[in-house]
Amino acid sequence: MIQQRYQWARPGDVNAFFGLMLDNIAGLVLLVSMLSTGYGFPVEFALAYMVPGTAIGVLVGDLIFFAMALMLAKRMGRTDITAMPLGLDTPSTIGMVLLVLGPAYSAGIDLGLEPDAAAMRTWHIGMCAILITGVIKAIGAGAANWIHRVFPRAGLLGSLAAIALVLISFSQMPKIGESPIVGLASLVVVFITLIGRKHLPGKIPGALAAVGVGCLIYYLLIAIQNSTGLSLVPVAHSLGDSPVWFPHQWTEALKFEWLGAMGLTVAYLGYIVPFAVVTIIGGVDCAESAASVGDPYKTSRVVGAEAIATIVAALCGGVVQTTPYIGHPAYKAMGGRAAYVLATAMFIGGAGLMGFFSYLFVWIPEAAVLPILIFIGIEITAQSFHATPRRHATAIAVACIPALAKLVAIQLSMFIAVIDYTRVPEPVAEFLQNHLLVINVMAGGFIFTSLIWASAVAKIIDRRFNTAALYLLAAAGLVLFGVMHSPLPGDRMFWPHDLVKMPAAYRSYVIEYCVAYLVMAGICFGASLTTQEDEWIDNDQEFDKL
Repeated sequence: MIQQRYQWARPGDVNAFFGLMLDNIAGLVLLVSMLSTGYGFPVEFALAYMVPGTAIGVLVGDLIFFAMALMLAKRMGRTDITAMPLGLDTPSTIGMVLLVLGPAYSAGIDLGLEPDAAAMRTWHIGMCAILITGVIKAIGAGAANWIHRVFPRAGLLGSLAAIALVLISFSQMPKIGESPIVGLASLVVVFITLIGRKHLPGKIPGALAAVGVGCLIYYLLIAIQNSTGLSLVPVAHSLGDSPVWFPHQWTEALKFEWLGAMGLTVAYLGYIVPFAVVTIIGGVDCAESAASVGDPYKTSRVVGAEAIATIVAALCGGVVQTTPYIGHPAYKAMGGRAAYVLATAMFIGGAGLMGFFSYLFVWIPEAAVLPILIFIGIEITAQSFHATPRRHATAIAVACIPALAKLVAIQLSMFIAVIDYTRVPEPVAEFLQNHLLVINVMAGGFIFTSLIWASAVAKIIDRRFNTAALYLLAAAGLVLFGVMHSPLPGDRMFWPHDLVKMPAAYRSYVIEYCVAYLVMAGICFGASLTTQEDEWIDNDQEFDKL
């Protein structure tokens, strides 16, 4: 029998390429725009120092996945193997900006540093954070299945859904609201093509169509605005502001001076560790998803590959981790083989290293690309509900509560920061400060809180109260280290003996939350004493009978 040669490039790779490439471009746009508009971070610094290394991570990861597809096709003697898609992890891109990079830059400014010095300090912290993430993923490559067993799917996917719905989807809507004609037009194209599954003429990818429609409307409005003087749309960056051709500044990362910021990075471990753990589980899910359509990649190699790509990104100045995408079946359905990941690797790598991403950043209006991210957030949330047992849907909803607290805390902090307290009555000012502290404590380490709450609720639904109690006992311990409900600015972690040095209000909240979780665990243990083994619920059919 003659073995057919693997056809690693097919016409379907064109559509698959645009889908994967635009997802990654959207992630880079999101990184730079959120830092610049939300925190005043220097755009030129982000383009010259952060973007190249981040793009290198995508380049390396997709090249590894391309090679893995060739090897799998050769081993199985098949011609229809599809390479797994890899790119920037959107939830942790937003999380890194809102929870690590943005606060780190603001802290540097508060210390009296000049913007460039504060940006350099932030870059160093970001590289340390991604290096830690990569190491955790490398270690977790062999422990992914164990993590899967320890935490129920509702806990793992619930915390991811919370980030996706609140921090990815909702947080982009105000920016679309600044340019609704462009943003909403692009959004409805996303709804029609990516959610409604409507095929466009010529098989134009939905993501490309959405960005194209947004850009067309934007530049038409700019032309009308220039000729009439009407204010119809905010003007994007001009080309003179930030083009950076062949940036070389990122090579400073190779001096490894940034490792000195590792001590500053410890304070953000409460966010770094969960993002790493979630992507490990995501890697397992992606491998399972690929296997379901006939592409049986080894789970340990999938997670190991993303770990290598993430570590390489950190060593080269990257500040966002890479991860395989859950949509492998969709790329296979497009007819993609392996060429699309190779093309994505070349394009994204070139965009970062050659510098032409700076032109994409100023040419593509933000409102035209953000709907893709909104879709990603909605899709992740929907998949979380679909992939979780129906009876655990409530647990996923519960997981969103801490994330909502974080959103409120961010918005409230921005509002309170601009208040002139000389014009505000003292009781009102005191109330605002106390209320912000309450919300901040509730939101502190919200990813872990979402994980613990959703896991405990899932076990309570199943009437496995002892297991729920164990999660709550773990929460009590995490509170004592500031991993959850930290009252310190920036959700900083601490050691238990540091409690004596804290302000009384801070110390009180830590103790109260710790005791609260112990009481909750005790109640769950009590409930288990009156629960017979035949009352346990193992499937949705039994749940529906209740």
